[in-house]
Amino acid sequence: MTIPPADQRPTALVTGAGAGIGRAFARRLAQDGYRVIAVARDPDRLRTLTARLGPGHEHLAADLATGDGVRRTAELIAGTRVHLLVNNAGTAATGPFTTTPLERAQEMLQLNCHALTALSHAFLARARPGDALLNVSSTLAYAPKPDLAVYSATKAYTTSLTEALWAAHRTSGIRVLAVCPGMTATDSQPHRDAPAALVHTPDQVVTAALRALRRGDRPTAVPGAANRLFALAARILPRRRTLSALARD
Repeated sequence: MTIPPADQRPTALVTGAGAGIGRAFARRLAQDGYRVIAVARDPDRLRTLTARLGPGHEHLAADLATGDGVRRTAELIAGTRVHLLVNNAGTAATGPFTTTPLERAQEMLQLNCHALTALSHAFLARARPGDALLNVSSTLAYAPKPDLAVYSATKAYTTSLTEALWAAHRTSGIRVLAVCPGMTATDSQPHRDAPAALVHTPDQVVTAALRALRRGDRPTAVPGAANRLFALAARILPRRRTLSALARD
């Protein structure tokens, strides 16, 4: 798939666009004048999404937890002028590390780390001044939860990689950002029992991320005052105290 040159809109490629934060990114970017390429596993959801976005938007059904899905998406980036890449696709498994199947842990590493790295590389190798890379991380990058051990580790990787890429490209005119939301209310995880101040909607996360991306003056953005306080406390408090508190949560 390549974008026809007749369409003069900038192009944004969004992974994990079938639901949640990714779908919210696709909708907002289309409203903001981008031509969106939505990438996700479910072709039916993608067809529904792109139809609602309006004419000219495209989709690619690809499972980024597989090597083939990563390859096809990287080839799409290589063959298309992409101005903004949103690496949103990710997965999580909750439970004790030793009872989580190894295959499930490896899937998290593949999708949350390998796919994100490969697509970031494909994009930045061709990026020009004014282009932007936005990686979706988590507040658990700063404070790992014992029952989300592998997921937390993948988000620490995402944030660390993005911070390094921000520093490497900060004088090039290419913007790089990691957005680190806390609990986000989606269809699959509504978080109804959590304190309201700690839960945001996907649209709120997108608003905070795009605002920070436009500023371009920092490598990370944490949506919400309560979440920013949580991330700050996780950095300041003794590590043992933070981990003990999360183990009790």
